Amino acid sequence: MSTLPAFGHFHLENGLEVVIIPDHRAPVVTHMIYYRNGAADDPLGKSGIAHFLEHLMFKGTETNPKGSFSNIVADVGGQENAFTSYDYTAYYQRVAKEHLGRMMTLECDRMTGLVLEGPEVLSERDVVIEERKMRADSDPAAQLQESLMATLYVHHPYGTPVIGWGHEIEELGREDALAYYRRFYRPDNAILIVAGDVEEGEVRRLAEETYGKVRPGNGGKPERRRVREPEIKASRFVSLADQKVEQPMTQKLYIVPNYIRAPENDAAALEVLSQILGGSQTSRLYRSLVVNRPLAVAAGSWYWSDALDIGQFGHYAVPMEGVALPDLDAAAEEVIAELRNTDVGGKELARARTRLIADMVYAQDSQAHLARMVGSTLTTGGEIDDLARWSDRIRSVEAADVRRVANRYLLPGKAVTGHLTKAAA
Repeated sequence: MSTLPAFGHFHLENGLEVVIIPDHRAPVVTHMIYYRNGAADDPLGKSGIAHFLEHLMFKGTETNPKGSFSNIVADVGGQENAFTSYDYTAYYQRVAKEHLGRMMTLECDRMTGLVLEGPEVLSERDVVIEERKMRADSDPAAQLQESLMATLYVHHPYGTPVIGWGHEIEELGREDALAYYRRFYRPDNAILIVAGDVEEGEVRRLAEETYGKVRPGNGGKPERRRVREPEIKASRFVSLADQKVEQPMTQKLYIVPNYIRAPENDAAALEVLSQILGGSQTSRLYRSLVVNRPLAVAAGSWYWSDALDIGQFGHYAVPMEGVALPDLDAAAEEVIAELRNTDVGGKELARARTRLIADMVYAQDSQAHLARMVGSTLTTGGEIDDLARWSDRIRSVEAADVRRVANRYLLPGKAVTGHLTKAAA
């Protein structure tokens, strides 16, 4: 049974998809526009362009010059931001409900009216270069993560960081940004999500008066041309040692299917498996490695299920002082081997399913978080019904399903292991 509110859902004549999420607890709205493009759509050799353009979208239009958009949002007491993922780029504002129409006017203006001047582009590119230096180039953990992703995805663009490779960011320019903007920033490639104290009729009227006047782009809807990842039948190992490392860590990553492409109920079973393996302090990894033995100070797992093309399953552990990372890897593999060889008990299975569903219910308490769930689902090939059916799919997972996906996907011979250690002085 679905726990989601009743959504409004329709399309404008120009192809813009619109979703309304009612939330009448307070007179505020979250206004979001999602574009079906992200870092994995960056042209070859121009990594980071999706994220770079996100920065440039705040540079202004002829109608609203640089700074006007943000000043208007601040003047009405609102909040705004944007983010780029592998599969989508999104912009949002949270304001009092009487300002919704104004936010729509501002956002649809920069959908087609972005003005980019040469000096502004180059100065913002320098900002992105510095962001990369701060977040990745100076952080050993981030460097290891980039290397792990590049090793796990040997052909697919998920192996390229969202922010881009440094040497390619340095070559990005105005024409690159404009070409990307013209290709993807158009109503028939976008999703408008309005969550809050609104009625569907009012949102429809405002959307038609603003976004509805924007012409769809020339030619057909932009295609997302993604290469397929080959099957790799070898285990791989990545290590990084740096004097700045304060806490060593080990990770292991596996390629698994996403929700859209997973056979049977494998995606839901992988969700439950991740919860049982490392989703909390009662999980098997935590109890075995942190509490019982103890070998680690932290341990956990995750399942990246909402990617457009392929998903990822991973687990990690942070060792106690004096514990070697290979010993920690061996101990973690023992925990996973038990899940491959023996069905989980009924109580453990029920607890994992209940916790996942409860987390979903709690997440819906935030209108912005619920809007993000809708946006990420629709931009990665899913439908609103997938969210509505999610809890039922989790409830349907049985012990045999958990054991099956552990044997199908968590195979040591297909994993990438990463070690982060402190370099000798």
